[in-house]
Amino acid sequence: MPTPPRDARPLLGAATTAASLLTAIVLGLTGCATQAPTATESRQPVTILVSIDGFREDYLRRGVSPTLSQLAADGVSGVMHPSFPTKTFPNHWTLVTGLRPDRHGIVGNRMESPERKTPFTMATDDPWWWNAAPPIWVDAEKAGVRTAVMFWPGANVAIGGMEDVDGHKQVEGTRPSDWMQYHQAITDVQRVNTVLDWLRRPAEIRPKFVTVYFEKVDTAGHDYGPDSAQTTQAVAQVDGAIRALLAGLKELAQPANLVIVADHGMAATSSERTIPLDKLVDPKLYHLVETGTFASLAPLPGMQAQVEKALLVAHEHMQCWRKTDIPARFHYGSNPRIPPILCLAQPGWLVLASAPRKAATGGNHGYDHMAPEMNSLFIATGPAFTGPRVLPDFDNVEVYPLLRRLMGLPAATGVDGDGAVFRDAFRRR
Repeated sequence: MPTPPRDARPLLGAATTAASLLTAIVLGLTGCATQAPTATESRQPVTILVSIDGFREDYLRRGVSPTLSQLAADGVSGVMHPSFPTKTFPNHWTLVTGLRPDRHGIVGNRMESPERKTPFTMATDDPWWWNAAPPIWVDAEKAGVRTAVMFWPGANVAIGGMEDVDGHKQVEGTRPSDWMQYHQAITDVQRVNTVLDWLRRPAEIRPKFVTVYFEKVDTAGHDYGPDSAQTTQAVAQVDGAIRALLAGLKELAQPANLVIVADHGMAATSSERTIPLDKLVDPKLYHLVETGTFASLAPLPGMQAQVEKALLVAHEHMQCWRKTDIPARFHYGSNPRIPPILCLAQPGWLVLASAPRKAATGGNHGYDHMAPEMNSLFIATGPAFTGPRVLPDFDNVEVYPLLRRLMGLPAATGVDGDGAVFRDAFRRR
């Protein structure tokens, strides 16, 4: 193996890192470090929201994540169910708005609307798509709580604003005080170092709420499947990034309440487990919006009856509904951005426009949010929490009220979670 670059070495370390070292780091995290950055400053806890994209809850038990595993063992942990659809952008927006996708409007990784010429993709920063629900950093900034966001879907959007007539520049609106435009080439080391640099600032411009995002586990899960050696290696690498973050916080004597989450899990897929839509209904009869773990489509004018006759019947490994008939437990189907028909695959299967042309294996998500393969990581640790505590299973809409409490913001009304699952997890003052 080639020698790693110098700035990568703080993230390296064997999976057998001594428990005593990790305990020392965690003690520093919770405010017990004896070192202080100055003789006069006493730092207040910062809230740090960490997203590890695609980190299925059971990855913790692979034996390669000593940092995360100890944080879970000593802190507050539990199985978290994502919202449907179990996709990246809908769930990241749920985590920071407290609303399910049907209500906050980011109902898929790809969307279409007659009000916009171009579809929504994961590169879209037109505020029109995002404005239905302000993320937590908007309320925080308005309340005087400085925020800094290292890669979070929507962080680069001027919430409440609009694009100019040429669609080239966002005007008005609110962003975090500090934010970074996502680019996969920015390494985990650089991401952690940026967060720590933000926290080295003088108190008046130091953020009190920070997010950081890692996609490595999700990428490996897609490319090689959740059970692959590459995915296990990615888990170990991200664990190293969290270890470096904790060590940096300890060095700064910066107490922190960490909330570590995933947006969804991952299921193994194969080109041998596909449902080609063109074998069921003539593709000239409908417009296809999204395919993969589910398909969303709109019958063309005058073709509704034919499309429904072909799709709204029993299928092996797939079930289709009119959007108005999607079972209530999905909390999905009322938003106008959702196409008229949804076809959801059984976990491990894919709904495609046509049969794949070459053999492939890998992983995907977007399935039923209650499927075990979609279970997501949740760990919370820091001076606000008492542990060890394992929570009953809960939905990810509960994270938003938790964050508001940690940040000292008033409880929100009209959101989909109340945070009650965490009521006994807080340290008594």
